Amino acid sequence: MMSDQQYQSKQDKWEASVKKTLERFPERKDPFTTSSDLTVDRLYHPDDDETYEEKLGFPGEYPYTRGIQPTMYRSRLWTMRQYAGFGSAEETNQRFRYLLDQGQTGLSVAFDLPTQIGYDSDDVMAEGEVGKVGVAIDSLHDMEQLLDRIPLDKVSTSMTINAPASVLLCMYLAVGEKQGVPLEKLTGTIQNDILKEYIARGTYIYPPKPSMRLITNIFEFCQQYVPKFNTISISGYHIREAGSTAVQEVAFTIANGMAYVDAALAAGLDIDAFAPRLAFFFNAHNNFFEEVAKFRAARRIWARIMKEYYQAENPKSWKLRFHTQTGGSTLTAQQPDNNVVRVTMQALAAVLGGTQSLHTNSRDEALSLPTEDSARIALRTQQIMAHESGVADTVDPLGGSYYVESLTDRIEEDVNNYLDQIRDIGGAVKAVEEGYMQREIQRTAYETQKKIEQEEEIIVGLNQYKLDEEVNPDLLKVDEALEAAQINSLTATRSKRDQEPVDRSLAALREQARNPDANLIPYILDAVRVYATVGEICHVLRDEFGEYTGI
Repeated sequence: MMSDQQYQSKQDKWEASVKKTLERFPERKDPFTTSSDLTVDRLYHPDDDETYEEKLGFPGEYPYTRGIQPTMYRSRLWTMRQYAGFGSAEETNQRFRYLLDQGQTGLSVAFDLPTQIGYDSDDVMAEGEVGKVGVAIDSLHDMEQLLDRIPLDKVSTSMTINAPASVLLCMYLAVGEKQGVPLEKLTGTIQNDILKEYIARGTYIYPPKPSMRLITNIFEFCQQYVPKFNTISISGYHIREAGSTAVQEVAFTIANGMAYVDAALAAGLDIDAFAPRLAFFFNAHNNFFEEVAKFRAARRIWARIMKEYYQAENPKSWKLRFHTQTGGSTLTAQQPDNNVVRVTMQALAAVLGGTQSLHTNSRDEALSLPTEDSARIALRTQQIMAHESGVADTVDPLGGSYYVESLTDRIEEDVNNYLDQIRDIGGAVKAVEEGYMQREIQRTAYETQKKIEQEEEIIVGLNQYKLDEEVNPDLLKVDEALEAAQINSLTATRSKRDQEPVDRSLAALREQARNPDANLIPYILDAVRVYATVGEICHVLRDEFGEYTGI
């Protein structure tokens, strides 16, 4: 047990770190008060507790259970980053600018399926899918239209792209160059997490080994030239959407994170140079207290792994920074207005769990892409939470709850048991190749579905409290004429570009792909600048790397 003097010393140290933080990020108001004018303290904690330092500590200090910043949302609210993308680049640009006008503080790009798996819109493999689940991006021309009149020196952009992440990142960098924004000032995140594609989502192109090479190439390039960009968003979101438990979501995501760290170290990178730019992406589901505890446990587990296992020395390398999206698989097509309530609870869990950015799903997303009205309500949910509820006025308000702390400890223990099993298999890549994580998720998903069908788990409006007549809401429909228009635009881009530098850049990329020691990002960037397409670049790499066909 800490003595009173030791505890006071720890508190004094934390107060000093708060003072330094406030010099950079003053709190949003002073004082914080309730609606009854009662003062809200920055932090609530026990006067003395023998486990406090080991398990909790102070916010902004190892092991970061209570948050990665000393003042959390008292200084800066989480980034409100609504995921959007459909149809053409022009249509999505209009939605982006609408959301920014409504108070959104960061962009999040959804790409259509052909883009996600490296096909151009005129490829036979793209037929019927162009612009359907996200925006169609074929070349730098489309990326220029997507980001038209959006100042990239002021707006942070997240891109949900994995197998062709290197190509889309280079397109983003090229647009920044055209806007006159230095690479070192660009901010944002690329998902770039291929392991979870093999596990849960399926939009992979290349086998694991060359895919990991592209990822570490991005780490190395951005470390040198784009230092403010998050080079990967290690994603548990899709693992959870595939049917995992909260524990499996954290365990498999952290195991994947360790695999990326291992690959970067094997490539000769310095852990304290690349690890501070690693980011995570988690789901938020309906079991409120479990979700809060999940986020707190994930922070603590990652901090201990990075400090104790990998021996990272930079405290920034220990911090698990994460984006949260509310649970798409929890939304029901029946009584879609009920989804507003679900999303509100899930978003609250993410905020009380200490997320750095947040996307709130729209009420109609079980039926279609969201309408403008639905997207606005989803954004307003975050804004009301931030400005009217008071939940952002103190750090880790559920910290110290007997229930939450017990759940946090139990999740940590169960996650570590999974990590031990994956380590025994030979690590996450080997576990993916053997189908271990896939089987675990399938088992859990099957058991959950049985519970729903047998009404052991109640889903309001789905298996209980049903209505005889359902109201059919207005839904967003992507114009079927879009595909032809996108193909015509792509044809025009190809006819206008100078083909000789395109051929030269693709030949150089092919040559360097055969050199395992070459960093391919500069060659992809050269190809993008001369308007080589996503499909053309990915086909070069398909030829050299092969395609992954699953286990």
